[in-house]
Amino acid sequence: MELKEKCAYIKGLMDGLELDASTKEGKVLNAMMELLTELTSTVVALDDEMDQVYDELDAIDEDMDELETFVYGEEEDEDDEDDEECEEACYELTCPNCGEVTVVDEETLMSEEISCASCGAAFDIEFGSCDGDCEACAEECPTEGEE
Repeated sequence: MELKEKCAYIKGLMDGLELDASTKEGKVLNAMMELLTELTSTVVALDDEMDQVYDELDAIDEDMDELETFVYGEEEDEDDEDDEECEEACYELTCPNCGEVTVVDEETLMSEEISCASCGAAFDIEFGSCDGDCEACAEECPTEGEE
C-alpha cells in the first residue's frame, strides 16, 4: 500500500468508529488524523520531486559522459597504456619525495639521474649486488652443477 492509501485506510477506520468529536479523545484523534493527512501529502510531494531530480541528474550524468568522450576520446585501460609505454623491460620506481610510482624503461633506468613525473624531484638509483637468489639470476645464470 502507498502512503496515501494507508492514510485513507486509517481515516476510514476512524470514521467507522463513529468517534464523538466533542470529547477530549475525539478531538485528539481528529487532530492527529489531520496531521497525518498533511504529512502524507508533504512526503508524497517530496518523493515525486526527488524522482524528478534523480531523473534530471541521470540525464546530466549521461551528457557529461558524452562530453568527456568528445573532449578526451575513448577511455583506455590503464594496464593497456602501461603495456604500450613499455614494450621492452619496464621497471616501477617509487619517488622518495612524494611516493608516486613511475614506470620507466631500461634506458631511462640506466641514466644518471631520474626525475619524478609527479613532483619533479630528481633522484638517483643505486644498484646493489645480487646474491644470486632473484628470479633474473635464476634465468640468466646457471646454478652450480649446470655449468
